[in-house]
Amino acid sequence: MTFMDRGSKPAVLVTGGAGYIGAHTAKALHEQGFLPVVFDSLSSGFREAVRWGPFVHGDIRDAGALADAIDAHNVKAVIHFAGLIEVGRSVVKPDLFWEHNVGGTVTLLSTMREKGVNRLVFSSSAAVYGQGGRAALETIPEAAPKAPASPYGDTKLACEWMIEAQCRAYGLTAVALRYFNAAGADPSGLIGEAHEPETHLIPLAIAAALGDGKPLTVFGSDFDTPDGTCLRDYIHVNDLAAAHVEALKAELAPGAYEAVNVGTGVGASVLEVVEAVGRAVGRPVPHSVGARRAGDPPSLVADPARAGALLNWRPVCSSLDQIVSDALRWERSPQYGAGVRGGRCGTVQTTHA
Repeated sequence: MTFMDRGSKPAVLVTGGAGYIGAHTAKALHEQGFLPVVFDSLSSGFREAVRWGPFVHGDIRDAGALADAIDAHNVKAVIHFAGLIEVGRSVVKPDLFWEHNVGGTVTLLSTMREKGVNRLVFSSSAAVYGQGGRAALETIPEAAPKAPASPYGDTKLACEWMIEAQCRAYGLTAVALRYFNAAGADPSGLIGEAHEPETHLIPLAIAAALGDGKPLTVFGSDFDTPDGTCLRDYIHVNDLAAAHVEALKAELAPGAYEAVNVGTGVGASVLEVVEAVGRAVGRPVPHSVGARRAGDPPSLVADPARAGALLNWRPVCSSLDQIVSDALRWERSPQYGAGVRGGRCGTVQTTHA
């Protein structure tokens, strides 16, 4: 069953659609003939990022606002990004993450059921896999053990369990996309990454090279990897957005639930990223190497085979140089969120998103 069969421009509710990945997905939906209806509280997203469809200001925990948005726009499906994402913050405020991420998803699912909306794509995370139990350079399949290392990861896995149960009980059809390190920006320069605080390696490295941020600290150079620094699987945000659209369009039976990795299957080391940023900017990235952080695994790289088989999806713009080039274009001329640069530190998060 596909949603293109239900009308010339079916409406898709994009919760959290004013955020980084949500905005890129809204653009991809528009380009594929859908009407993206962005539902966002703007607690971390940007109104300026909503360019390709209607905007509804609302909180994911507000059932009435969700119901009104579904009715007003005749919504046929939902792509669910809304929630809190900061891993470190989840450790010190776990109750807040359970309230927003799990509680908000409970509210969304019950509202969808009430309104007869039976198709969902859920923004999950490689954080559900945790950090251990694998050989150093082994890729991670969907069947790998689930052992989240943070309350953030716990909430993503709990949401997956809840969505799968609703598929069995009520006939919801859903795909949970477990993605690794989203990076880059749309080549148009209209939308890009703007987090506060920024903890992702590529924008921090670019800020350091441009003189807008502090020098980087790379945690550890003695891992069991080719150059001693951690390997991560970087996926261009436009490839990630395309995966959400393909998940929405996939031919799946009513009641089906699928969990799918979204990554390239190729790891890039921290030093390889630093070197790529240096090439793009035209000057070295100022950085130092510190001690390992507790709990950092040497390698977190997806096995993306299932995404190809089930969704007919493959990354097309996720070379490291293209990711860095597009991110640099955005960082040099951000359309919104420029003020976050002032708060950027040089401490690199190398865990998955």
